[in-house]
Amino acid sequence: MAFDNPLAGEIWSSKYRYAPAEGGGDATLAETWTRVATALAEAEKPELRAEMRARFLSALTDHRFLPAGRILAGAGTGRTVTLFNCFVMGKIRDDLSDIFEHVREAAVTMQQGGGVGMDFSSIRPSGSPVRGVGADASGPLSFMDVWDSMCRTIMSAGQRRGAMMGCLRIDHPDIEAFIDAKREPGRLRNFNLSVLVTDAFMQALAADADWPLTFGGLTYRTVRAAELWERLMRATYDAAEPGVIFIDRVNAANNLAYCEEILASNPCGEQMLPPYGACLLGSINLARLVDRPFSPDAALDEQRMAELTRTAVRMLDNVIDISRFPLDAQEKEAKAKRRIGLGVTGLADALVFCGVRYGSDEAVALTRRWLGAIKREAYRASAELAADKGTFPLYDKAILKRPNLRSLDAETRAMIKEHGLRNGCLTSIAPTGTTSLLAGNVSSGIEPVFAYAYTRKVRQADGSTRDEQVEDFAMAVWRQLKGDAAPPAEVFVSAQTLTPRDHLRMQAAAQEMIDSSISKTVNCPQDIAFEDFADVYLEGYKMGCKGLTTYRPNEVTGSVLSVEPAKPEPAPEPKLAPRPEALEGSTYKIRWPASAHAVYVTINDLEDAHGRRPFEVFINSKNMEHYAWTLGLTRMISAVFRRGGDVSFVPEELKAVFDPCGGGWVDGRYVPSLLAAIGEVIERHLEGAGRTARASALTCEADPAPQAPSARAGAACPRCGAFELVRKEGCDTCFSCGYSKCS
Repeated sequence: MAFDNPLAGEIWSSKYRYAPAEGGGDATLAETWTRVATALAEAEKPELRAEMRARFLSALTDHRFLPAGRILAGAGTGRTVTLFNCFVMGKIRDDLSDIFEHVREAAVTMQQGGGVGMDFSSIRPSGSPVRGVGADASGPLSFMDVWDSMCRTIMSAGQRRGAMMGCLRIDHPDIEAFIDAKREPGRLRNFNLSVLVTDAFMQALAADADWPLTFGGLTYRTVRAAELWERLMRATYDAAEPGVIFIDRVNAANNLAYCEEILASNPCGEQMLPPYGACLLGSINLARLVDRPFSPDAALDEQRMAELTRTAVRMLDNVIDISRFPLDAQEKEAKAKRRIGLGVTGLADALVFCGVRYGSDEAVALTRRWLGAIKREAYRASAELAADKGTFPLYDKAILKRPNLRSLDAETRAMIKEHGLRNGCLTSIAPTGTTSLLAGNVSSGIEPVFAYAYTRKVRQADGSTRDEQVEDFAMAVWRQLKGDAAPPAEVFVSAQTLTPRDHLRMQAAAQEMIDSSISKTVNCPQDIAFEDFADVYLEGYKMGCKGLTTYRPNEVTGSVLSVEPAKPEPAPEPKLAPRPEALEGSTYKIRWPASAHAVYVTINDLEDAHGRRPFEVFINSKNMEHYAWTLGLTRMISAVFRRGGDVSFVPEELKAVFDPCGGGWVDGRYVPSLLAAIGEVIERHLEGAGRTARASALTCEADPAPQAPSARAGAACPRCGAFELVRKEGCDTCFSCGYSKCS
């Protein structure tokens, strides 16, 4: 079958295609689907295998159901790999031998393809006495460095680097060092980090109370809860980590709270698991279920979604029986509870197809409706499987009293009461990174569209990366149906322009319908003020989220995805009228959300016999990514201005430019591109705003050109050159571009 884009074909070939050295394997993606469907059907009774194989193959066709990568890569290959994506390792005892035994177990798990999560809270803090050897403990972070080094040597199942989640409780005495760990470039790069935040801490924070840091019943120190929280938020503002897991809420909502305690999460945060807990993942592709996209009657086919959900539950349940497990403890845990993680992908694209803006009230309502229907059908399917194949071994009727089941409709609860459940937990929402790309670059999970066209860094076999241009699935469909017509900016919103609250509302709406948790990142613009950022985690807690992660572009972490500025075609330079020695004009400042630096637009006017008119324009920015196109725009617009005549078409043409990489929300108003913002400046100047030096409360403001640094300025920033580098609390921070380095 043909792929939707070249990158999809490359991902299939490099990650999911079975191509043994001796030859054979998958010649096409259709053969990959056939391999997977056949392998999963083997878990059925012999007389049902042909029927189920056809049913499973139908679900896979056209990317409507996307099993997680380990299933696609490993099912039916005979390789010694696990089909489970994620594990949480056992509880680490505060003993050197046990610590290194857990290092070994994590290495074996990652070697077979599983990502791992660990709670390091059980390891005594740095400086604690180690009885019997007359030494001081090095603390959990030093052992995390050991895990990190181990992970660098492991290539999971020969396909991908190992992934790990490291967790530490917020009352651990080493929590401050844990919070600041990622500020050090290069440290713990194979870890995602999350703080396990308790309800007691959130109460102390609300009361502005002190907070004890304890271990083994001993209080080491007491800090103000508010100061510890600010330290956490400062770290995630500067380095995008750590995230938070509201661990008490996770355990309170767990279906299986009667027989387990959640310890930590998998690397991406969608699966909260007990010791040796395992979960396999799969996603229903909502973008492929919308009929008549971009029409007034566009709608998601909920009947097809219900049928697909029932099939997907059966497929994932079968994976438990055919998969290998790296450790016996993991197999015992998985088969005792038969936990699965069915989720969705393509939510944002489905909303775009239906003409609904991500983060709006209508989007929140549709998210609840669609995910609520999936939840209902998943539980019904599990009850039907229990009637056919039996309940999970640790099933207890008390599960009907758990929060996720109490909210089910009466008919579904009656089915469960009669037959029980085949699976202890059913739903979670994974990040679906490469599987979404395989499906034509549909939006990932419940994330908004990152950008409608962007550059993705693709890792090569030698460890280097190369850039690949990618177009979002919704934009590709728009171009197919609408040609070159400009898509509606109010619907084609992206992660570049949404507010943190838009992200939180969508995550909270989804969490209401999900058993476990959600892999979701609250993207924030680089220039967001800390005061506006500081309450993101707190607001998420109030909305009912179980865990939260943020990302703000920063100097410490890298980026897999990046948006490139548009580059207009160069135009030949026309003959220009002579320029007088001196001209009067105005300089305007544009603060663009996607850029670390402001853009300055200077428009100079000429006074002649016909009156005053614009004569030239200069567009400048410290951001060198803008240099080529701003220089070209400067020369072209200046040439038009110098020729005279009616130049009102210039701002009109610029204002009509739609950037597929995403526009920007500025002062509550959406501007479709940086070029459109420049057009608005020119339009205001033509109307006379520039000649009165009147400041605007909207996108742009009259602003003097950048001045030389004063005697009061800081040192020069090594990244942007601004004299705004100050040293505070051991860190150099630039207040111009956000550069930060700590020592």
